[in-house]
Amino acid sequence: MHTSPADSPPRPPRSRTAVRAAWILAACSAVLLCLVAAEWRPLIALDGDISRTTHRWAVEEEGVTRLFRILTDWVWDPWTMRLLCAAVALWLGLRHAAWWTAGWLAATCALGSLLQQALKAAVGRPRPVWPDPVDSAHYAAFPSGHAMTAALVCGLLLWLLHRHGVARAARLAALTAAVVSVAGVGLTRVWLGVHWPSDVVGGWLLGALVVTVAVPLHRRWRTEAPPAARREELPSQRDPAA
Repeated sequence: MHTSPADSPPRPPRSRTAVRAAWILAACSAVLLCLVAAEWRPLIALDGDISRTTHRWAVEEEGVTRLFRILTDWVWDPWTMRLLCAAVALWLGLRHAAWWTAGWLAATCALGSLLQQALKAAVGRPRPVWPDPVDSAHYAAFPSGHAMTAALVCGLLLWLLHRHGVARAARLAALTAAVVSVAGVGLTRVWLGVHWPSDVVGGWLLGALVVTVAVPLHRRWRTEAPPAARREELPSQRDPAA
């Protein structure tokens, strides 16, 4: 007589969804990375067609170009996003003693930046070159650091808002701002002629991938951490009246 081994507890549905999303994003990122590194002709041709069109518009529409330079250099700059992340981490730690979550947030942003720089160095894709440039940028093109950082930071902050039960109206406002920021930063980088469209798509995919990997890791830590560490919660979670 055989006895079946004790089954492990079923994985929660949201965990399975996160794993699937991570695999899909990883596969898409890997395919795009290979196509860019191999200089796949259809992709290169599509990048060139879009970039030439948007650059022509950028030269003709000086007012829009000036606005996009302000947005990309100040509002959606990677350092602006990182400073926002640092401010949220400090708020979590100082205001709510949520130091583990603050450290997780800071570490995820730092690792995302390291991944971005490593891929830039590994791929070494040249940026677009124009006879009449409207902006300039340094380092290699793929992936777009602006696009990746925006997707990463916005994704992490949206998850934190959801996790800590922020009011629905505030979450909708934050979601709108995040969508505008992530889409807008991609548009500005292509419009200003400093990135190919596939650089931006690669940045979006990689930023989303880091989020989908980091969030389940945080959830696992919450279930496996010592009781003293698991008590880290915001007032909305500890006391509904707070």
